This record gives sequence, structure tokens and C-alpha cells, in this order.
Amino acid sequence: MTGNATTIRVAAIEVSHWHALYDAAYLLHLVAMPDVALVGVQDSDAGLARKRAAAVGNPPVFTDYHQMLKETKPDFVVALGRHRRMARIAHDLIDAGYPFLMEKPLGVNAGEVEAIAEKAAQREAYIAVPLAQRYQPFAIRAHELLTTGRLGPLSHFYSRINRPGPARYPAWDSAWMLDPAEAGGGCLRNLGPHGIDLFLHLTGEDARVTGAQFSRRAHSRAVEDYASVLMRSASGILGTIEVGNCFPRVGTDGEWKIAGRDGILTVKDSVMKLATADGDEITPATELEAPYFTTLRDALDCWQRGAPPPIGVNDCLRAMRVIDEAYALRG
Repeated sequence: MTGNATTIRVAAIEVSHWHALYDAAYLLHLVAMPDVALVGVQDSDAGLARKRAAAVGNPPVFTDYHQMLKETKPDFVVALGRHRRMARIAHDLIDAGYPFLMEKPLGVNAGEVEAIAEKAAQREAYIAVPLAQRYQPFAIRAHELLTTGRLGPLSHFYSRINRPGPARYPAWDSAWMLDPAEAGGGCLRNLGPHGIDLFLHLTGEDARVTGAQFSRRAHSRAVEDYASVLMRSASGILGTIEVGNCFPRVGTDGEWKIAGRDGILTVKDSVMKLATADGDEITPATELEAPYFTTLRDALDCWQRGAPPPIGVNDCLRAMRVIDEAYALRG
């Protein structure tokens, strides 16, 4: 299948996932694109599917994604869903020959994602994964500094993404995120791929976990509401990844840092600062307003050009292996 038509016909699977309308808001971004037509939305919960559809112009609603694909014949698919169901959906889409973007983590463990990656390679399938932090100015600036050697030999990387409390998931029709059997874990499984992926992407190396700790103390749920993971790259670059669902209001307590012998780049409180021996270079207001629009658009554009996905299943797999290793340390 190719994207030669003027209008890209997109279908969305398992839209009860909160990212259909909240945070990433894929459906809202799709209907805002002038060259995209949302031809169908599916969820096994018919009521939730209708609720999501009502927010984006009432496209056709389905409870069976096989039926939706058969009837609508989309050019491209955006696949969401409970983490427990993602791997099955991915295999079905590869088998049917559809190019697609699937929300991370693609499964509940690295083994499920590895099986997807192997089949995708065999079938030359197009699978984009929206690890949107790569599009943020911090990541772009860090890559520039690394390319020009301005940071010198790297010593460490730090990332913190602390989002609002777990009550947001039931409020957004995704209470399954608080069930470890359905979600495959808590905030580390859900938010961890962003920081871990950026560490692996910027260093260009694989990494091993050297320590991990988890807490359920703040919200007393079955899944962790805060996690801290220590990593070490193949050449000895240290990484600290913190994720949580403990911010007391809408918003994020976040910070990013990459540090070397000659410079330290940080982002905190919407200020990006490069510290060098000559002083500080400060840039205000550095966050993209809609990083997932950019991520989704790039995935569609690469597919239309016949280029590989900008971020793919193997990138997700590398992050998932680290997450599995961290959970294994917990025992």
C-alpha cells in the first residue's frame, strides 16, 4: 500500500485509550490535518467508541477492527489499545499489510515487541512509534552539540517526567492503566520509554540497568506511581531516568540534562541552558506546544515518501529491554 492519493484515509483502533483525545490527542490531530480523512474509529466498548467519535465529527464507529479495516480500506492506521492487546493488534496489521503508527509500549514486555520487530523486518512492514521527546528542542539541540563535539566526552544524562496522579486514567476512560496485568506495569512501562529512548538515541549505545527503585506510597495503587532507574551505556555514560504520576495538578514536573566535560545542556521550567567555560547560553520557552502533531505528521510524511519510519519498532524494543531489566531487579 502507498500514500499516492491526495487524501490519506486513516482508521483508528482501540480508541478508548486516553491518547485518542487527551495528552497525545491523536484523533484531534488527525482531523486537524487538511490532507487526512478519519474514515473509522474502533473500540471493543461501543459506548466509548461513540463517545470518542462524537468529539471528532462522528466518523463511522466499529467494535471489531477487522470489520472496520474490511469496510473502510484505510491507507494508514493509528493503533492504540490496552497494552495487553497491542501485540495482537500489531501482528494482525502486519499480516494484513497495513502501514501503521502504534502507541508505545507495543506490548507488556520486550518479548512481545521483539516478535513484532522480527515479523516487521521479514515483511518490510511500516511501523512508526511516537516517541515524541525526540522532537523537542532539547533533543534537537543536544544532537547538534554532540555532532559538533561541543559537549566533549559525555559523563551523564538525566530525565524526569512526573505527570498528574493516577486518577486521570479512570477520568479519561482508561482505568485499565492501574491494572498491572493489563498495563504490564505502572509509570515506568508507560512513561519510561521516553527518557530511556532519548538516552539510547543521543548516546548511540545500548545500556544496562545498574539499579532501580519503585514506589507506590503516594497513591497506594497496584502499579508504581514513581520509579527511578540507573543505567550505564556500553562506553560508561551514566543515565538516570525518573518517571512518576505524582504531580498535584494538570501539568508536568520535568527536567532534562546531558552533560560532558566541556558543557552541560539542561531544560527545566521551560528554560534551556547551555553551561560552558565561557558562561551560560539561555533560551526561554523551549517546549513544543503539540509534539505529537509533529510526531504523527512526520510518520505520515515518511510513509508517503517511501522512507523508513522516523522512529520505529526497534527503537521501542531497545527501551523495553531496559524496562524489563529494571522490573527484574525489583523482583
